Amino acid sequence: MAEGEPAFAQPTEGWANVGDLRVHYLDWGGDGPPVIALHGLASSCHWYDLVAPLLRWDFRIIAPDQRGHGKTTQAPDGYDWETLAMDVAGLMDRLGIAQAAVLGHSWGGHVASATAAHLPERVNRLVMIDGGIIDSRISPDGNWEGFANRLRPRNVSGTRQDFLDRLSSQLADCWSDDLARIVQTMVYEDEGGLIRDILHPDNHAQVIGTMWEHPPSSVLPNVTCPTLIVSAGPQAEYAKSEWAQVRRAMVNSASQDLRDCRVHWVPETMHDIGYHKPGELVSVIREFLIGT
Repeated sequence: MAEGEPAFAQPTEGWANVGDLRVHYLDWGGDGPPVIALHGLASSCHWYDLVAPLLRWDFRIIAPDQRGHGKTTQAPDGYDWETLAMDVAGLMDRLGIAQAAVLGHSWGGHVASATAAHLPERVNRLVMIDGGIIDSRISPDGNWEGFANRLRPRNVSGTRQDFLDRLSSQLADCWSDDLARIVQTMVYEDEGGLIRDILHPDNHAQVIGTMWEHPPSSVLPNVTCPTLIVSAGPQAEYAKSEWAQVRRAMVNSASQDLRDCRVHWVPETMHDIGYHKPGELVSVIREFLIGT
């Protein structure tokens, strides 16, 4: 950190025309190597707002709103892995970035790994943050209906205050004014004053279809760069659940599919590690990106 600079610098908001999209992104600055930071499903570029300020002293962090999310074009199609990977590469082209490390949280981990698999010359390091591992072969649901139900859109309903009350309860261990601001970038208020996901349900369904038809086992063997899987070690009350055991099996399967992989479990945390333990997440990512 440079002397006299604020601990949490503000990003520059940018726009780029990429194919059929007008892509919105946050550029956190920094003179270090470029890092593309991809958010999860029905999320936004602001998911990294607590993480990027801590990484920007070593890297230049670019966090885009992906296709159909945030302020980026609500495209009616293009939610397959190859198109999503080309979206990332197209943004890199517009920013003059030939090669970068790519981070991805949750579904963003799937997009990040697909980018590394389809465009290996563009990705020099891959970090999958509690994501990129959801594999229909290992899922206990065992069929499309069960898989789609598990990954159905979250409960976004009621007024803005209803939405915030629900999220503040779900994220009680780390709730703050910053999180209240961040989660509101993922939704909008309709004409009736009710909160809706920015990601359209039809596009959410396309994403789930891609995840079902093209699981990690069809993507990860084609990733050649060094990869780090950062997984959320469940909080005590969930540690012995069936889903916790299935997730461990998915992480193990993904790590075996990758040629050069490290796995780091962050203990006693939640899926949104960047909300709950941003400092620990940043420490693990920095060590991997600098130390490899």
